[in-house]
Amino acid sequence: MDFVLGLPLSPRKKDAIWVVVDRLMKSAYFIPVQSDYSLNKLAELYISDIVRLHGLALSIVSDRDPKFTLQFWQKLQDALGTKLHFSTTFHSQTDGQSEQIIQILKVMLRCCILKFEGTWEQYLPLIEFAYNNSSQSSIKMALYEALYGRKCCTPLY
Repeated sequence: MDFVLGLPLSPRKKDAIWVVVDRLMKSAYFIPVQSDYSLNKLAELYISDIVRLHGLALSIVSDRDPKFTLQFWQKLQDALGTKLHFSTTFHSQTDGQSEQIIQILKVMLRCCILKFEGTWEQYLPLIEFAYNNSSQSSIKMALYEALYGRKCCTPLY
């Protein structure tokens, strides 16, 4: 888990993206957020956007972002039965995967904004879909195919 901060304010008042990466499948989830969301709000989003799709995580790797190091977040993870592992910022052995995906996300955001002249939040679901439907060299298939056991049917095929 990590954040992309400093984005222009969207019409829905979002200014950041919460990036959640599944370390096994390499799939990514891009959740638009406000940088000042409370831990309660982030916990709600985690449950509604991640837990509802995949259940509880057995472990989470996060850099030492203040949002994740506060006692409340640790207690929430304890209550959910999740082990929370902290890394140092940009520590490639632990959170390099999310850092790499954030770099890809930034490039994709720039391309969409330049091409379609819209707000970043409007295109975030399509960017997430495009990333998760792209072939990954580590698993030799698209993430969608690895997760669901079949190729994704899109208008591009």
